Amino acid sequence: MSIEEDRAVQAAQDTVVRETDNGYRVLGSPEESVTHQHDIDRIPQFDVTQEMVSGSGENQEAWLTYGGNYEMHRYTTADVIGPDNVNDLEVEYDISVGSGSSMEGSPVIVPGDPTVMYQSNGPNHIKAIDARNGDVLWSYTYAVPSDVVLCCDDNNRGPAVWQDKVYMTTLDSGVVALNRYTGEEEWYTSTADHERGYSATWAPIVHDGTIYTGSAGGEYGVRGFHTAIDAETGEQKWFTRTCPEEEFVGDSINQAAGTNWMTATYDEERDVLYMPVGNPGPDFDGSVRPGPNRNTCGTLCIDAETGERLWFHQESPHDVWDYDSASPRMLIRDLEFDHRDEVRDTVVNAGKTGWAYSMDAETGQLITRSDPGVQQLNMFSMIPHIDDGRRGTFMPGGMGGCDWHPATYNHETGLVYYKMHNNAQEAWWRFEEFEEGRKYWGGILEDETEAMPDEYNGHISSISAFDPTTGKLVWRDWIDSDTYLWGGTMSTTTGLMFAGTQNGQFIAYDAETGERLWEFDTGDAPLSSSPISWYDPDEGKQYIAIQVGGSGWLRRGKRDDRVVVFSLAE
Repeated sequence: MSIEEDRAVQAAQDTVVRETDNGYRVLGSPEESVTHQHDIDRIPQFDVTQEMVSGSGENQEAWLTYGGNYEMHRYTTADVIGPDNVNDLEVEYDISVGSGSSMEGSPVIVPGDPTVMYQSNGPNHIKAIDARNGDVLWSYTYAVPSDVVLCCDDNNRGPAVWQDKVYMTTLDSGVVALNRYTGEEEWYTSTADHERGYSATWAPIVHDGTIYTGSAGGEYGVRGFHTAIDAETGEQKWFTRTCPEEEFVGDSINQAAGTNWMTATYDEERDVLYMPVGNPGPDFDGSVRPGPNRNTCGTLCIDAETGERLWFHQESPHDVWDYDSASPRMLIRDLEFDHRDEVRDTVVNAGKTGWAYSMDAETGQLITRSDPGVQQLNMFSMIPHIDDGRRGTFMPGGMGGCDWHPATYNHETGLVYYKMHNNAQEAWWRFEEFEEGRKYWGGILEDETEAMPDEYNGHISSISAFDPTTGKLVWRDWIDSDTYLWGGTMSTTTGLMFAGTQNGQFIAYDAETGERLWEFDTGDAPLSSSPISWYDPDEGKQYIAIQVGGSGWLRRGKRDDRVVVFSLAE
């Protein structure tokens, strides 16, 4: 059966995403969720155990979590592809998934005969795919309510797998569980009221029968939270607000935002989560929320069993620049800080500020802050009031620096690799009355500036390598384009680092030096997703997959609906 006859694909194609003055609206979604089965008998039926997920990072045949392992290293031990033969990489298959909306996702790979890929994209569409040849085994489209409001497109950045189920967050701030063999819906749980402005776009994580998922909607005056859900039943186990009430003045806590709208990192040894946390609300008017607005724009550590807040590291106190800190954290164990004569388990991330931060995993204490990855011009200068007649150009702009882009940690080089924006934006603050379900920015953010700072070097983006122990910028590749760089990176045990660009280039770098060793032109659509890799012993090949297509908000480039898979035989 062809993809053109797939009812779930048709439902996704009929779902229209419109940009309005209140963000994105999803229209034309099916009244009920749709599953279409193609060849489900080819999916091997066995439980994805906790042992398998915990060992995913060391298993070259698997990619069982969003980051490849719980520590979010986005690193593969598969060693077929290396610097000496990367030029021999070939396209194994290039498939259309049939629903060309936002393509920011990162698939998961379940090893077996055959290996199965679970791949998702906007608008809440997911497939089971034979990872050897690209055959679709089943498809599913979630029935998104028509009154969902989204600040930044109908993104879905990936699924999670556990035992006999696959999980996906939904645009109406929920989680749906599907039978991973049949694609049929098992249960759905709402985590918050989407009419209030809450939504969900990230990949959840699962550990020992518990799903961990967060909150989005910081541009709508919501109050951020993280929650734990029973993976078998969908029942909520605990619910924790990110921002403590005593840290906000008066009623401002009710619109405090502080959402954690990207995937948390799980520490199995400590049984804690390290969560990226976004901006306070409203974004640009800080006058209604005096003080540092703690537990926003930084890293929050919480107890995975109880949801208790343990520590927080803040990158932009009393933020009025929309400097979310959204990129998933990487946990690096036993990191050696030679200049301090210390060895520590370390949490590493880069934020919109353009710096990368290394923090003690036990306490949250800042150990090092890196060299800037991009230019910092007029940074932290006060945003002018809209009636002042002044322009407030600052760099990095509200897009960052590093936005949600997941990084990679290469075990051989000891370096971390980030994509970053190098562009200014303009903002003004103004007083706005809060209205539930409406944008609550407290100002205006302009993507196109009237005049760039004189010192601007003209490069819109960069791909960079940092030493997390010293903060040194080791190498940087400036990227030129009219659109923003989006998506994540991935590295290999053989010393390669892979990244896509907004120009449709898929690049293999020498992870140590930054030399471009291989490039492939996927077309004129951006690569806004994050690559993954795995080895199939029955085929004797290593594969690399990346989704092709931009997303709609601001300068992200044209849509596409493709998954390109490369391979190299032993």
